[in-house]
Amino acid sequence: MTQTLHIVGGGMAGSEAAWQAAQAGIDVVIHEMRPGVETFAHRTGKLAEMVCSNSFRSDDDEQNAVGLLHWEMRRAGGIVMRMAQENRLPAGGALAVDRDAFSQAVTDALRAHPRIAVSDEEITALPDDGHWIIATGPLTSDALGRAIAAETGTDALAFFDAIAPIVHADSIDMGVAWMQSRYDKGDTEEERRAYVNCPMTKPQYEAFIDALLAAEKTEFHAGETAGYFDGCLPIEVMAERGRETLRFGPMKPIGLTNAHAPDDKAYAVVQLRRDNALGTLYNIVGFQTKMKYGAQTEVLRMIPGLQDARFARLGGIHRNTFLNSPTLLDAQMRLRSRPNIRFAGQITGVEGYVESAAMGLAAGRMAVAEILGHALPDIPQDTAHGALIHHITGGAEARSFQPMNVNFGLFRPIEGLKGGRRGRKDRYKAYTDRAKSAWDGWLATQEVPA
Repeated sequence: MTQTLHIVGGGMAGSEAAWQAAQAGIDVVIHEMRPGVETFAHRTGKLAEMVCSNSFRSDDDEQNAVGLLHWEMRRAGGIVMRMAQENRLPAGGALAVDRDAFSQAVTDALRAHPRIAVSDEEITALPDDGHWIIATGPLTSDALGRAIAAETGTDALAFFDAIAPIVHADSIDMGVAWMQSRYDKGDTEEERRAYVNCPMTKPQYEAFIDALLAAEKTEFHAGETAGYFDGCLPIEVMAERGRETLRFGPMKPIGLTNAHAPDDKAYAVVQLRRDNALGTLYNIVGFQTKMKYGAQTEVLRMIPGLQDARFARLGGIHRNTFLNSPTLLDAQMRLRSRPNIRFAGQITGVEGYVESAAMGLAAGRMAVAEILGHALPDIPQDTAHGALIHHITGGAEARSFQPMNVNFGLFRPIEGLKGGRRGRKDRYKAYTDRAKSAWDGWLATQEVPA
């Protein structure tokens, strides 16, 4: 029993941690409460279910920190990146997947692994012994959340997260909309036509903003206090910050040419990205919302091309929880007060599917080394994984700690490189070159097969 690794939560982080440990020869039990205990956002009992978006964001491993994280996970034999690649959809320079096929593929691989067992139960207390990783994500159950709060002596921090609507493709008016990736980005014609674009004139945009601001919104329960994570702001919150905010955010028109009227420059553009392999569903990019369902259909049908839209899923909002990791976790992602327990994924204060899976990968390998009695060098801070771990375990200011996506601002500067926008391309390439070398060196210190 003492050699078994127990993982609470079968999301991105838990799935990746389980795979890394099992591949290293460790017996693993994944404790996943779904589908017996449901959450607001999940629809199935599958492992690694994608709740919000179907995108893992940029796949550029030379100029983008997220793409670098992809590269590092692939290099380490990660299950999440492997199944993402096998279930990839055209999305320009992004890595988007058929969400149902992806989660089914991860589920099948983990359940078929001879060293992995899946236990359909809710864990409601912190274990006193054994090797554990808690990767329950932003929707940690109330009972376990209370146990964590009692142990840490503080209420769990929280922020609100929102979900974007999904539209049936055959209800989009392609006489108004057209297919194009921004700046025609992509290596194939399919990639260069990966997005549906719905153009707006200035009067249409102004009317849309008016309706958005006036729409009935979901109210929070009494006593719920939290901020929004800036990377997943509801569109109406962005609009409240300024009428032009959306036009310079998810509705920016740059890099797009209307196929129906090439000489007409849109004032704003709403983009939709394919959500499944069949191409029958599209999600509205960046359109997370807390509008009530009736209001959503009315407001979203004001978008040209979506006037007759049918929705496979409407948007929603839910409360996410995360630890104040800089004060609670050590450099090995262990709870200082109970070092038999590691935390991984969004609950540690990283944000995004990729970052969550990456923290699962790291925690899984750390647990393997501890179980086997092997010395494991710290993950180099100059890697994408290392930059995130450094941030959540001590690099961030504890008093203002908030969820963080991976970005080059977390990386140590390289002397002699030009700063500012003009030097960005050379600077980012230097960051990624340095990271790849450091990551390969770290992997070489381990007996875990890459």
